[in-house]
Amino acid sequence: MAFVSRLITFFGLILLGHAGYSAHEHTVLYSNVRLSSASTALPQDIVIEALVSLVLVSVGLVLGAPKLKPISWSQWAGEIEKEGGAQNPFRRLEERYGFWDVRAKRKEFADWVRGEDPVKE
Repeated sequence: MAFVSRLITFFGLILLGHAGYSAHEHTVLYSNVRLSSASTALPQDIVIEALVSLVLVSVGLVLGAPKLKPISWSQWAGEIEKEGGAQNPFRRLEERYGFWDVRAKRKEFADWVRGEDPVKE
């Protein structure tokens, strides 16, 4: 799908560039005309080409976008834990030396509450 999205985006950018060039040429052509009856508005085909190209670029970018991340912090944190924590942006904060290891202390406390001796294991 990545190739198709890039192709659509590229084609939309080509069309957008062509529409911009056509609009520039139109304004240059009609800038020398001093007649008040001459319409200097952009022709409809240039406007339609620009709008279609914007839609194509938008569709191509949306199709090529990565999967959205979950909104819920707990779900997001759960997915990070399942992956092993490699993508955790707070990893450096959690692994600082000289600070308390909260997870290890929770495990020690849970073992103590159950009556298990953590030193024997």
